[in-house]
Amino acid sequence: MIIALLIILLLFILPDLYISLAMMRGAAWWTHLLLWAPSIVAFVILLSVRFSGLGALKTHFFIGLLLCIALPQLFFCVFSVLGKLIGLAWHPAANICNGAGICLASVLALTMLYGVTFGWRHLTVKQVELYFPTLPVEFDGYKIVHLSDLHIGTHGQHTAFLEKLVQRVNEQQADLIVFTGDLVNTSADEVKPFAHILSQLHAPDGVMSVLGNHDYCLYGLKERPADPRDGAQQLIQDEHHINWDLLLNEHRFIQRDGAQIAIVGVENTGKPPFPEIGNLNAAVSGVADSVFTILLSHDPSHWRMEVLPNTHIPLTLSGHTHAAQVRIGKWSPSRWLYSEWGGLYTEGDQSLFVSQGAGGTIPFRLGARPEIVVLTLKKSK
Repeated sequence: MIIALLIILLLFILPDLYISLAMMRGAAWWTHLLLWAPSIVAFVILLSVRFSGLGALKTHFFIGLLLCIALPQLFFCVFSVLGKLIGLAWHPAANICNGAGICLASVLALTMLYGVTFGWRHLTVKQVELYFPTLPVEFDGYKIVHLSDLHIGTHGQHTAFLEKLVQRVNEQQADLIVFTGDLVNTSADEVKPFAHILSQLHAPDGVMSVLGNHDYCLYGLKERPADPRDGAQQLIQDEHHINWDLLLNEHRFIQRDGAQIAIVGVENTGKPPFPEIGNLNAAVSGVADSVFTILLSHDPSHWRMEVLPNTHIPLTLSGHTHAAQVRIGKWSPSRWLYSEWGGLYTEGDQSLFVSQGAGGTIPFRLGARPEIVVLTLKKSK
């Protein structure tokens, strides 16, 4: 942790040091103070974390300073140093690279500013139709709202975004709402300011959910409990109190005119270092192979690890990746870590849909907008 903090501080200090020595010699003292002010504020924030914790407001300020000021300054410094090196052979290169660095750093700063102010609150509703030959005709047109990765601790005490999200979800008039994990960041206490809002999510077949890796509340602990489930006990109670049906390696049947489908939920299962305590065999025990099954599993890695090779489950719903909270068209840094990171994936007669989430561990999104996914199941021939 100390090494990580030192690296972050260097991202602030080194650009300031370079600009102060190389670009501002002879400038008035107050201009140097303005240059160093963001770094000083960032240092004070990090210092205060030691005594009073991080908190949403400090996180917002720190992320804003890092992305909107320190990162663009670093970007400029790289261009400037490159220009000086090229300038040893071709003198005009120094001024050209400085000018290009200023322009590109300004564009980067404005882009990051959008991401930390509007991008992470720009809620969208995505409509998706999914076709399955094995879907009972009684469920043709069945509508599911898929939510994931709220990370409500990032909002602190501010409820406006969650209020808008709940309203937009209820407007979809879905038959079922599912949540595929990561309700909180580090503590079940984060739920308290939002419990009354989350309890207002309504659908005829209820709200069903599973736990994500953050929901075990293991992050930030000096000593982790022997059983990761111990950290989730308070959150399990909280989800019960807001009338969410939390599936802990178990399933529920939904009936329509004598036909049924199964909603199966597993605890977190995926790539290390995240908790891997799901039990798919236990979750599907009692579900006949002939029953159309929808699996809720937080980490999309689980689909390729176990679901595809060992089951015939036609639809799996996941989250976890957030699409790295950065998406440009069909590209996201998430693809470097996950084969399936956002949207619909199909192999044979099995499909996986990965939500890019409605929240995030940091208050920033660029391109990968927070989303409500409305899945309409259709029977195909």
